[in-house]
Amino acid sequence: MPSEEIDWVARQVIRDAGYGEYFIHRTGHGIGVTTHEPPYLVAGEKQPLVPGMCFSIEPGIYLPGRFGVRLEDIVTGTEDGGRRLNHTEHALAVVAQAVFGRVRS
Repeated sequence: MPSEEIDWVARQVIRDAGYGEYFIHRTGHGIGVTTHEPPYLVAGEKQPLVPGMCFSIEPGIYLPGRFGVRLEDIVTGTEDGGRRLNHTEHALAVVAQAVFGRVRS
């Protein structure tokens, strides 16, 4: 599968939820010797994702003046798709709102 297809799928989900204009960066990137390296999961990136590759999937939305959210999963390609390497929960917890470096309740 070309790298750009992951980006397309993530953008479609976010667009369908009404937040497309707030998704302003690539969906992810390869992980290897350095943290951010090809292939980049972005429109126009044709490099195929193949078994054994490790990459991040980290879509996010940013609503100006309100908040932003971005979750990052690390995935390795397998013969039948992919396998998540991090096993943390995806739970939303609002703990406080920071304004200019100060916490506001």
